[in-house]
Amino acid sequence: MSRKKRLLDKQRKKAVAKKTVVNKDKNIKRKKVKRVVKRGQAHVQATYNNTIVSISDLNGNILAQSSAGESGFKGPKKSTPYAATIIVKNLIEKLKNFGIQEVDVFVKGVGSGRESAVRALHANGVNVMSIKDVTPIPHNGCRAKKPRRV
Repeated sequence: MSRKKRLLDKQRKKAVAKKTVVNKDKNIKRKKVKRVVKRGQAHVQATYNNTIVSISDLNGNILAQSSAGESGFKGPKKSTPYAATIIVKNLIEKLKNFGIQEVDVFVKGVGSGRESAVRALHANGVNVMSIKDVTPIPHNGCRAKKPRRV
C-alpha cells in the first residue's frame, strides 16, 4: 500500500467517527447535525435603556439571542414593552430549527420590558415552566460619600 492510500484510509476511519464524508479527491465535507432541544432557558435582561432576550439549552449554551437595537428600535423606544414583544417574536423565528417547546425564564433588571417579554414568550407558543428573578441586589453596596461641610 502506498503512503497516499494509507493516509486516505486513516481519514476515512476518522471521518466515520466524526460523521463526515471523505471524497477520493481529499475534500472533507462535514454533515450538519440538527440539534433538537425540547427544553431550554430564556434569559431576559431588561434595563432602563435596552432589553435583551437570549435562549440557551439546559447546559447554558446560547442557541439564539435578540435585542431591541437588532429589531430596529432606536433611542428611548428600545426599553418599551412593545419592543420586548417584537424582540421575542424575532427570537422565536430564529429558534424554529431547534424545536424548543418549554423554557425556564430568568429575568434580570428593572426595565419596563420584563413582564411583556415573558408574556410574549407564552403568546408565541412556548410553554413557560418557571419564572425566576435573578436581579443582583447589593447587600450594603459601595461606601457612601463623606458628608459635605457647609
